[in-house]
Amino acid sequence: MVEHITEKKFEEEVLKSKMPVVIDFYADWCMPCKMMAPVFESLSSKYKGKMKFFKLNTEEEGNLAMQFGVQSIPTLIVMKDGKIVGKSVGYMNEESLDERLGSFLK
Repeated sequence: MVEHITEKKFEEEVLKSKMPVVIDFYADWCMPCKMMAPVFESLSSKYKGKMKFFKLNTEEEGNLAMQFGVQSIPTLIVMKDGKIVGKSVGYMNEESLDERLGSFLK
């Protein structure tokens, strides 16, 4: 299940998470972001209990987007133990993203 994350809950939900976290930085007007949404949702079900999935609206949470150097969207950032372990920019199909995310669980 994909949840929306805000700066208010970021430290607790992301930085202190015991499992890897994937954050989809997006905006409502972004067409590639809209294409990414069902892929992200589908994989959130597959990795339930192994990874947390969050969406972060860059227009509402601009400070976090700047903090993570997000310049293009969609940007996916994978964090583990409060540190960035992976980052990808642009649309990815489900197979490619699944393969990429699986590598962070090894």
